[in-house]
Amino acid sequence: MERIGIEFITVLGLPPVEFVHLAADVGCRQIGLALAPMFETPLDYPAWSLRDDPALRLEVVAAMRERGVSISVGEGFLVWPRTDMRDCAADLDTMCELGVRRINVCSVDPDTGRSFDQFAALVERAEAVGLETTLEFGPIFTIPDLPTALAALRHVGRSSFRLLIDTLHLARAGLGPKDIAAIDPGIIGYAQLCDARLAFTPESYMNEARFERMVPGTGELPLFDIVAALPRDIVLGLEVPMLSEAQAEVDPHGRVGRCVDATRNLLARLERR
Repeated sequence: MERIGIEFITVLGLPPVEFVHLAADVGCRQIGLALAPMFETPLDYPAWSLRDDPALRLEVVAAMRERGVSISVGEGFLVWPRTDMRDCAADLDTMCELGVRRINVCSVDPDTGRSFDQFAALVERAEAVGLETTLEFGPIFTIPDLPTALAALRHVGRSSFRLLIDTLHLARAGLGPKDIAAIDPGIIGYAQLCDARLAFTPESYMNEARFERMVPGTGELPLFDIVAALPRDIVLGLEVPMLSEAQAEVDPHGRVGRCVDATRNLLARLERR
């Protein structure tokens, strides 16, 4: 199995057809993709929406078929206060049209109990159209840590609902390889990989998460041990936005290619262990 994918925010709003070609150019066959940019960046990319543009969806499907790329995770499912995830049926259908088999959800609704119920509503509808759902947790979300995430999985009670492990959020929650190794590997469905400094401030965390992560191996996270603790049959999606480099005119191929090369080296080390 080709384990390495390129996550949506890594390319900072790059239009999706170009994203598909970029991934193939750097030797990756999987990408994470949302139906539209999830937040603005100061980069001068044109506006686009897979939700509203059927022609663009056809172009993306054709590009993926041409380059042998698929979507490893569908992003953009976010529980807000007053959101009803039962209203996501059209987005789920669009994800299926794009060949997606897994979606990811997180919550910024401060009501934890309501968030749990909204996860259940989304998972039920996703499962009905053949989609697995992963839950992303971290201190910037309503589900801040592993115990709360495990409680959410128990509340939903469906095998199609599993965890997404993001190495930045894992570290910012004060967790590490031993915490991953202590849980059932079968409940981990996906991972997002980046590096970071260990020192941080709560004020800088949101900007770091969205725009300034580090190439694997260039920071201080115990990535080798984290990846070693993860199941070997899941995708490692490289979630490494580097806005400052993009603004310094380092092209997407250069930024993403470095991340891919570093991750291949890490996996090679793991195989030799």
